[in-house]
Amino acid sequence: MNKYLFSLLVLGILVAPVLACAQIGGPVPSVTTDLTGLGQKIANAVWIVFTIIAVVAFVIAGILFLVSGGNPDKIAQARTAFIWGVAGVVVGILAFTMIRVVESVL
Repeated sequence: MNKYLFSLLVLGILVAPVLACAQIGGPVPSVTTDLTGLGQKIANAVWIVFTIIAVVAFVIAGILFLVSGGNPDKIAQARTAFIWGVAGVVVGILAFTMIRVVESVL
């Protein structure tokens, strides 16, 4: 039952922004005809997905800390999840930084 509740919580966190954006009804995005603009739009979309995944990873690590109950094994598991989350954020930022450097050089 605990895994079911946790899965439902994570699903709710992931679906909430989609439901909120569905209500906004903002302007229709413009059509890109050049390759540079398409690459920029893809990079922006990947950056948004990366940010969402990073936030979810830190939320999961925080929940693991909260439900550890003082158990050293569970605290070590939560600490490992947090460290891997930080490593993922660092790698993602470095990847996007390298993309921007290559774009500026070219």
